[in-house]
Amino acid sequence: MATSIREPLELDDKELRIYELLGECFEQERKRVAKLLAGTDDSNLLGQTEFDLRDRVHALGAKALEAVANERQKKTRVRES
Repeated sequence: MATSIREPLELDDKELRIYELLGECFEQERKRVAKLLAGTDDSNLLGQTEFDLRDRVHALGAKALEAVANERQKKTRVRES
């Protein structure tokens, strides 16, 4: 279910576990994005920097999916044991 960007961000237990799982990954990427944007002057903010930022966000989404899939796979293996 998609949520509005204005919707309050209250997390249930399952959502909180995923949020915590993604924390370090997102924090490192947030630093990389900050460095990218801080190192770009106003005249170059759009163009290549925009594409670089989109690539970083796309890669972050892939990392998030991978982390959650790995976590679910671990839980499945534990239940099967």
